[in-house]
Amino acid sequence: MFAVSIIDVSIMYKKLSNVILFQIDKTSRVSKQYSQRAFSQMDFGITIDQWVLLKIIEENAPLSQKELAVRSFRDPASITRTLDLLEKKGLIQRNPIKDNRRQYHIELTEQGIAFIAKYMDTIQQHREQSIKGFTETELQQLKEMLERIQRNMG
Repeated sequence: MFAVSIIDVSIMYKKLSNVILFQIDKTSRVSKQYSQRAFSQMDFGITIDQWVLLKIIEENAPLSQKELAVRSFRDPASITRTLDLLEKKGLIQRNPIKDNRRQYHIELTEQGIAFIAKYMDTIQQHREQSIKGFTETELQQLKEMLERIQRNMG
């Protein structure tokens, strides 16, 4: 039987590359860079962050900008800038909320719906590439572990 002392574990986690939160952040960044390269090569005309917002809107519309910020884990100011760009591209629309002059319901336009439909197969292929070699059990375990980290830190 192999025994690991507390000192050994402490030394191991002093190295940044052994810190799980660092690895999660690194994985997120690598994923985003990989995806953005693919988006650029295929001339999607949007960024990964814009795609994420479009998908959240598609799955939850109508929703307010505040709700979108919460669901995307982004600050409202950056959401405003991104929504301005998506609106200029004709992919979303902001509709007034009755009796509320300060907020809007955000929804996809017909062009936004068509945009997502056009690229969804490509996105799905990209997602499959990212989990290549994992079993369903491993993916479920990873999801559960990541959710546990989120709860621990939330």
